[in-house]
Amino acid sequence: MDSKTIIYIFSVVGILDTSYLIYHKIKGTDVACLFFPNAWCRKVQYSKQSKTFGIPNSYLGFLMYWVILISTYLAAQGRLNFDWVKAIITFGFLFSMYFTFVQAFILRAFCTWCVVSAVNFTIMFLATLIL
Repeated sequence: MDSKTIIYIFSVVGILDTSYLIYHKIKGTDVACLFFPNAWCRKVQYSKQSKTFGIPNSYLGFLMYWVILISTYLAAQGRLNFDWVKAIITFGFLFSMYFTFVQAFILRAFCTWCVVSAVNFTIMFLATLIL
């Protein structure tokens, strides 16, 4: 499997992941917390760090995953330099590492869906290194 296919797959996984979070944000309901105590997901979900500049991180992640998906397609068509895709993924990867740090050392709680996003960005970032 080539790097662009990996990026396509994991950007779609990210869109689904953030869509789930957006659904719960709009409904005002708690997300399911797989593999971690329910209290941890609630703590992360309702923390002040769940927003950046007042915008829920799930909305920003959703937008970023779509930009990655579309940009990768355009790069595969030769209509966009793939370096732009690499830059967007690197930015997302660094932010996801920051949010993982926040969960581990500030909130001392993890959310399943945030971890999924961090894993997604890590895989996509590694895929950009082998292009």
